[in-house]
Amino acid sequence: MTIAGDLHLAEPEIHVGPGRLDDRPTAVALHNVTKVYRSGRRSVAALDGINLDVRRGSFTCIVGASGCGKSTLLNVLAGVDTPTSGQVTVHGRAGLMFQESALFPWLTVADNVALPLRLRKTARTTRQSRVAELLELVHLTDFADRRPHELSGGMRQRVALARALAQEADVLLMDEPFGALDAMTRDVLHDELERIWQQTGTTIVFVTHNVREAARLGDQVILLSSRPGRVAATFDVDLPRPRRIEERGVSDLATEITRRLRQEVARHGRHERRR
Repeated sequence: MTIAGDLHLAEPEIHVGPGRLDDRPTAVALHNVTKVYRSGRRSVAALDGINLDVRRGSFTCIVGASGCGKSTLLNVLAGVDTPTSGQVTVHGRAGLMFQESALFPWLTVADNVALPLRLRKTARTTRQSRVAELLELVHLTDFADRRPHELSGGMRQRVALARALAQEADVLLMDEPFGALDAMTRDVLHDELERIWQQTGTTIVFVTHNVREAARLGDQVILLSSRPGRVAATFDVDLPRPRRIEERGVSDLATEITRRLRQEVARHGRHERRR
């Protein structure tokens, strides 16, 4: 997808780490992507000159202060929103998963997962087989006939994940999917998501405001500046898996990212005061 228009130059980005993902094929590429929202005479730049490569099969986390354009970036990648200028390339099908599970309350777990397959008019026997595979993948086989209100918050997010995977997405875009969950449930789902990612080989782009979560899950962590969103820093995560959110390496990396994030927030505050 290529959008014509004036391009804004991004500030120089900082790259931290050995760049060990560089030899993988590209799954997602953004070149000078800018998104400006206009209402009457007023305009607000959400993204400004974003340049980003996401490697196939990688787990990329995007962090930044509230309002920095994280969700806008995912919407552009999903095709839900159109950039004002720049080029977006997604190799294969993109699927989107939100913070809220957004399950249909009148459908069973199995029927919620089957919905993308029904919309693609997948044959019934194939659909049933695929739903069974996905429910086994997220450890919900015994809950196929339950309704969403009978499930815990964590279980509903597992159903949402299975439904996202039913889209047969090559790139899974996740917008703070665990943000509303308690710490213990979130930690369990970190393990589940990592297991599923490793089993399926899906490319994941994961937006979160939780820096430690990003350090726990990501192959790389992209830090966006405060609005308008620009790539301020890229951190390659060279920590062995499986990781625990409380381990020293994750904590040290989270501290480094948080320090850089505070610099961005302070810089933005100074800029706003000068305006």
